[in-house]
Amino acid sequence: MWADHAIWWQVYPLGFTAAESVAQPAVVHRLPQLENWLDYAIELGCSGLLLGPVFASETHGYDTVDHFRIDPRLGDEADFDHLVDAAHARGLRIALDGVFNHVARSFAHPEWFRGGDVFEGHEHLVALDHGNPDVASYVGDVLRFWNDRGVDAWRLDAAYAVPPGFWRAALPRDRDTWYFGEVIHGDYAAYVEQSGLDSVTQYELWKAIWSSLNDRNFFELSYALGRHNALLDTFVPQTFVGNHDVTRLATRLEDERHLGHALAILFVVGGVPSVYSGDEQAFRGLKEDRAGGDDAIRPAFPGSPDELAPYGLPTYRLHQELIGVRRRNAWLTRARTTVEHLTNETIALRSRHGADWVLLLLNVSDEEQPFPLDDTPPVPAHSWKLLTSP
Repeated sequence: MWADHAIWWQVYPLGFTAAESVAQPAVVHRLPQLENWLDYAIELGCSGLLLGPVFASETHGYDTVDHFRIDPRLGDEADFDHLVDAAHARGLRIALDGVFNHVARSFAHPEWFRGGDVFEGHEHLVALDHGNPDVASYVGDVLRFWNDRGVDAWRLDAAYAVPPGFWRAALPRDRDTWYFGEVIHGDYAAYVEQSGLDSVTQYELWKAIWSSLNDRNFFELSYALGRHNALLDTFVPQTFVGNHDVTRLATRLEDERHLGHALAILFVVGGVPSVYSGDEQAFRGLKEDRAGGDDAIRPAFPGSPDELAPYGLPTYRLHQELIGVRRRNAWLTRARTTVEHLTNETIALRSRHGADWVLLLLNVSDEEQPFPLDDTPPVPAHSWKLLTSP
C-alpha cells in the first residue's frame, strides 16, 4: 500500500495560520498560506501533509460544530480543494484529523449525545453515543464526503475512547484510504484487529525514546522495541517523536546533544513516521495542563519558509539526512529491530530486511565508547553513528 512509503509532515492549521482562538462568522482565507509550505515539506523529504482539524468548530478545532464545512477562520471549501490539488500535483498525500468521539455542545444533533457524558472532564466537549447507528452512518457520510474531495488518509482523534467495533461499522472501504487512530495506552494490536483500522499511534515508543535518553537508561528503549517488533506482526504503527499534543522534543530532552539520537531512532525503526511542523527547526514549547496550555506547542508560522530564523537550519538538515536514509531503504517501514549491544548508556540497534541492514550506534555517556561488534567505530561522548549495509 502507498502508506508503506508515507512520511508525514504534520500541521495544526488554526495555530499555524494564526487564526483567532474562537469561532468567527466571517470567512478568512488562511488555508492558501499552507500552499507556500508544500515545497518545503517535499524538500524535507516528506510525502504527505497531515492536517489538524479544519472543520467548523467553536475554539481549538476539537470541538466540532459541522464536519461538512471548513472552519471560516481557515477559509472555505474552494480553499480546501485548491490545497488538495496543489498537494497532489506535487505528489503529496493529504490526511485529515477526524474528531468523532466528541463534539461541541452547539453540534446540530444533540439527540446523538451520550447522555451527559463529557470528554475527559472538558465540559464543552460532549461525547457521542457510538452505540447509535445514526452516529456511525453520519461518520461514514463525513468520511466519504471528504474522500471524494481527494483526502487520502485520516487520523481518528481519541480513538481510544471509541469502542473498536464502531470503526468497523463506520469506515468506508471503497477506496485506498489509510485510517489510523489515536491510541495512547492499552493493547494496540488488539485494537487494530477489532476496529479494522490500518494503524494506531505508537505512544509507548515515543515515551521510551525521550525517557531513555533523559534517564540514560537504554534498557527502557530495548524493552519498548521488543514490544514494537511484536506489533509489526499485526500492523505498522504510526511513529513520531513529537506532535500537536505533547511538549516539543527540543524542550522535552534534558540534553540538547541527544536530539539527533531521538531522530535517528525514529527513522531507523519500523513504522509510518511523522514530523510535527517546527520540530524539524528545533522549535521549543512546553505543553501545560491548563486553559491555553497548548498554545506554546501550536504557534503561528511565518508566511513562507524564507522567513524562518536561521538557527533551525542544522536540525532541518539533520532531518533531511535521516529521512533520506529512510527513503533509500523503504523496507525500513516494516523492519524488525534487534538490540545487538546494550548498557545503560550505549545501545546498538540493527534494523534488517533480508541482506539489507541499518546499524545505529548510540552513546549518551560522557566518554567515547567502543562497541563490541565487527567493523564498528568507537562513538564519541553524547554522539551517534549510522552504518548501512554495503
